[in-house]
Amino acid sequence: PDLEKEPHCPNTFTWRGQVFGVRTMLSEWRDYRRKGRVARNMTVRHLRAAARRGSWGVGRFHFRVATDSGRIFDLYYDRRPQRAGDRKGSWYVWRELRPR
Repeated sequence: PDLEKEPHCPNTFTWRGQVFGVRTMLSEWRDYRRKGRVARNMTVRHLRAAARRGSWGVGRFHFRVATDSGRIFDLYYDRRPQRAGDRKGSWYVWRELRPR
């Protein structure tokens, strides 16, 4: 994304070799909670501030989208770098929502 700290909903994504166009973003939410070992390396005061606005490499941006074909997916961008030389996060398809 252009803004790695505040990514926008993608226009397209690829899942299982198929490209999907995003017709509508249905909802979005953020999760800045620190998990596991990194949750224990901050003071309580700093941990509360980081949970509100995030900190470098911590946080997920979730998007529920409807595709051009009418399918609904939850996508997220994880700001955590995968490798030391790669300072960007990664996009993931979390799940496809099935109609009831």
